[in-house]
Amino acid sequence: MNSTINDDSMKKIIRQRQPQESTSPLTTSSVLNRIYSNRGIQDAAELDYNLSQLLPYHDLKGIDVAVELLVEAITEQRRILIVGDFDADGATSSALTKLVLTDFGAKYVEFLVPNRFEFGYGLSPELVEVAKELNPDLIVTVDNGISSIAGVKAAQEAGIKVLITDHHLAGDELPQADAIVNPNQPGDTFPSKNMAGVGVVFYVLLALRARLRDINWFTTQAIEEPNLAHNLDIVALGTVADVVPLDSNNRLLVHHGLRLIRAGRCRPGISALLQLAKRQLHKVTATDLGFAVGPRLNAAGRLDDMSIGIECLLADDSKTAKELADTLHSLNSDRQQVEQEMQDEALSKLEEVDWHAGEFAHSVCLYEPHWHQGVVGLLASRIKEKVNKPCIVFANADETSIKGSARSVKEVHIRDALALVDSRHPQLIEKFGGHAMAAGLSLALDKLEQFQQAFEKAVTDVLGGRAIEDVIETDGELMPQELTIETAVELTQAGPFGQGFPEPAFDGEFEVLNHRIVGENHLKLTLQKYGQQDPIQAIAFRIDVEDWLSQPAQKIRAVYKPDINDYYNVPELQLMIQYFERLA
Repeated sequence: MNSTINDDSMKKIIRQRQPQESTSPLTTSSVLNRIYSNRGIQDAAELDYNLSQLLPYHDLKGIDVAVELLVEAITEQRRILIVGDFDADGATSSALTKLVLTDFGAKYVEFLVPNRFEFGYGLSPELVEVAKELNPDLIVTVDNGISSIAGVKAAQEAGIKVLITDHHLAGDELPQADAIVNPNQPGDTFPSKNMAGVGVVFYVLLALRARLRDINWFTTQAIEEPNLAHNLDIVALGTVADVVPLDSNNRLLVHHGLRLIRAGRCRPGISALLQLAKRQLHKVTATDLGFAVGPRLNAAGRLDDMSIGIECLLADDSKTAKELADTLHSLNSDRQQVEQEMQDEALSKLEEVDWHAGEFAHSVCLYEPHWHQGVVGLLASRIKEKVNKPCIVFANADETSIKGSARSVKEVHIRDALALVDSRHPQLIEKFGGHAMAAGLSLALDKLEQFQQAFEKAVTDVLGGRAIEDVIETDGELMPQELTIETAVELTQAGPFGQGFPEPAFDGEFEVLNHRIVGENHLKLTLQKYGQQDPIQAIAFRIDVEDWLSQPAQKIRAVYKPDINDYYNVPELQLMIQYFERLA
């Protein structure tokens, strides 16, 4: 579990979460009570996932104007063009909007996604030129638009109305769109600021359905009023894949989406992607959406064209869905290979770094001219995890400029660090944007070295002498009587877990009774806990095999999650080890 990079600081701090007192018993399970209390749940009502608990849409600023735009477009059969984004949130938002507007009776609904490499992000003036060829009356942006000032102006000058639905932070200036729905725009009072783009447009569609019902649209057009809850599998996928915090409202959306999937009532494309990832539908968790489906969907936008992903989600039959899912699966395999090659090169570059001084004391900036622009964000995440420092990875945008993707640690708000660089060196960064943990930027290639030095200084100043801790938070120790299949089942059913509502993890000390390497680099262990009569099976994935074999441990402290191994159709408790330290 060690690495040759930054060896002296690779040991993690294992810290147990501190529970908050609840006003009433949360569940009948002591383990689950601990889990929920550790995540700030103080009342059992916060765990009520009945759809009646969904926050009402009325508090969303601009939603009434947005609905009237859509009512006019549908009732007068205007041409609607959905402009999405090239990630999983954008793909699910685009698919959801097209499916539901069509179900509402709109006859002319198309979608357009900017190619990452030609147009970049959002509704740009260049993309509007492409959109004009489709002759739309109304553009609806999903998961983008709040920063598309020039693009909105270009659309309106062409006589096209624009409705923006987005969730990203608004800048100092808002686009002059016909309507904007974004819980993070100034003056919005909607209680949850954490919805993904797909969640925002789902709310717009909820409000639209209510308005169409009020004007008797469904009755007069002989349309069966759609049950929008049947689309929550798409909403769940986009929400989890976009790694937005799972507050109570987002958990409710994801909970019902997972129920659809487990019951086999999800979109054929989602089912096909899960099957390719070797996930069983009836056992699907939010983690499966985030780590199995999301990357396959994202691969289209990273390497090719996200339209493939959207078409997969829109597919109505399993045959078409499987063909498109196969393409996405293949693209994801290509992405993995490209990413691995880039990671090997990056790690090689970092082997000789002096981590206590010089250019990489508090941050990492990496660039290679042949690196793939669509994969730099993933590489930045991998390197950040390895070295536990803010990391920016750059790739060529054209012959003279580069684009970077940044990932950070909790001690450094990465967008604030970039804003600090920009204020000190106004002409250095061409443009940037993002939030606390992730950001993007572009600059001239010949300014990379100057930027690297400025960024290191900014991160150092933001830290203000504070150390960057590499902490794993756990829910404490499970007692011998709690290390059971029943506990593992309880935890599986207790979600959804994700960003801001982390999966349960426990820590404890174990004797190592037996060990062997399986696959290329996985460690299979037989463990025993003091006071526990029966041995416990465990597995740690992607370990440093050479390091382990040079000094196998007799005793370890492990951070783990109880799971069920039913590989041979005989359920057995198995600990999934996330991290361990040798004790003897």
